[in-house]
Amino acid sequence: MSIKKIDASLMKKCFLAGAKALEEKKDYINELNVFPVPDGDTGTNMTMTIMAAVREVNKIENVTIDTICKAMSSGSLRGARGNSGVILSQIFRGFTKELKGLEYIDITDLGNAIQHAADTAYKAVMKPKEGTILTVAKAGAERSVELLMQGDYEDIISFAEDVVAYMEDTLARTPEMLPVLKQAGVVDSGGEGLMTFLRGALAALQGKEVDYTISDLDAKATPVAASGTLETDDITFGYCTEFIIMLERNHQVVEKELKGYLQGIGDCVVVVADDDIVKVHVHTNDPGLAIQKALTYGSLTSIKIDNMREEHEEKLIKDAQKVAGQQETASKEAEERKETGFIAVSAGEGLKEIFKDLGVDYVIEGGQTMNPSTDDILSAVEQVNADVVYILPNNGNIILAAQQAQELTEDKEVIVIPSKNIPQGIAAMINYMPADSAQESAKAMEDEMARIKSGQVTYAVRDTNMDGKEIKQGDFMGLTDKTILSVGQKLQDTALELVEGMLDEESELVSIYYGAEVTEEVAQELAECIQEKNEAVEVEVQYGGQPIYSYFISVE
Repeated sequence: MSIKKIDASLMKKCFLAGAKALEEKKDYINELNVFPVPDGDTGTNMTMTIMAAVREVNKIENVTIDTICKAMSSGSLRGARGNSGVILSQIFRGFTKELKGLEYIDITDLGNAIQHAADTAYKAVMKPKEGTILTVAKAGAERSVELLMQGDYEDIISFAEDVVAYMEDTLARTPEMLPVLKQAGVVDSGGEGLMTFLRGALAALQGKEVDYTISDLDAKATPVAASGTLETDDITFGYCTEFIIMLERNHQVVEKELKGYLQGIGDCVVVVADDDIVKVHVHTNDPGLAIQKALTYGSLTSIKIDNMREEHEEKLIKDAQKVAGQQETASKEAEERKETGFIAVSAGEGLKEIFKDLGVDYVIEGGQTMNPSTDDILSAVEQVNADVVYILPNNGNIILAAQQAQELTEDKEVIVIPSKNIPQGIAAMINYMPADSAQESAKAMEDEMARIKSGQVTYAVRDTNMDGKEIKQGDFMGLTDKTILSVGQKLQDTALELVEGMLDEESELVSIYYGAEVTEEVAQELAECIQEKNEAVEVEVQYGGQPIYSYFISVE
């Protein structure tokens, strides 16, 4: 098989195949997280980023190179989550920019697009680090240039295979470029995510049989009455029940018998038989009856039961919240526009209240394992009726998404304060003072952030050996900027050791923000232990309510 040009239809297939491959392997990519903390979400972030682009691509009615490029770029830019997702969106942005206006893509076009993709991604990161997804993307660009100059290929498939193989080799060498990867015995997770996408896209280009269905997009349509509303009382059968039967009898007999039985206990019946399996879907008020009947034909797998009344009530609540939000936005627009506004990202009711009390106008629910997208941040910016809007990401994995939102905002000056954790964000807000210019105020906030030491206590999700410490799954860990200072089986001992490692002769104040799984009494006990060992230091305790992290701790 040989291809000299790629048309719009083939480009779309390659993109969807790549997205499907990434979606299928997102959990594996998550597990490549170097640190054994419960925030290994690279695969999830990259998948959610690409799914935003997939939705835009699937909306296209007139499929051309131009419309696909626009959908890939705008969808991924606005849907980008986490640093890996933002970098992936910038790769798509650079790649598609080079292809706009073309009717077909030849080898030269493809090679140039790969180069532009890597260049754009590198420019998006202030301090690019080798041994990451950026290195893998750059390898593709370098190989493309080399092949184009040699002129060895006329076939796009052979050209793409060569480039991808070179990138695979580079990914395999990332542990030699980053000691932390070598120590953990893994390749870079972002690079693996990029290569997973490219493997899927290449398979489609090679003409291999590819499954383009993507589970994230398989949303069921909800019946809506003519008036536009549907009461839960109108749902006759409340449970959407699905399963697969591994047959032990003739499938034709089963299909007829089971369909007749299910129609007697529900509606929306679908029974599809294929050799030794039967896929079943039914709406019923007693899923148990359907399951019991199905068990007479064989064993069951992939059982899924959804309460449609509950789902509908949730939808009504969300719709009401959306209307309320629109009304609130309209109300805010009617208010007098102020000079300065603030947005912060955090998870936990306590932290939300702390930021609100410090003057934050809008708190985006998010943080570890739930990084908000660029579009989420843009929506928050719209909610703040101010000329200048400061954004506090409060997580190193959200900074790039915030900066991307900054670039996409046109009617306001948006300034990103690069806070990498909650204590830094709180310190920035406490020390905000209006200056002659917004940039001067931003610098003062960043200077104050740099004065504090930040730590956090969480648990290990896998066994590993890092920073000279033997870590077992379930152990508590005390980290500062993702350097592990303490490890132990007891929460309080681990937290105390972390604080002792952060304190020095100049330390005056320790602030403890305890999480959802810690009681105030336990947090106060920790504070008392710190105070007993360090009489000259003041210790304060506040409820954060954050998930996953037992404590956020700052020392200043």
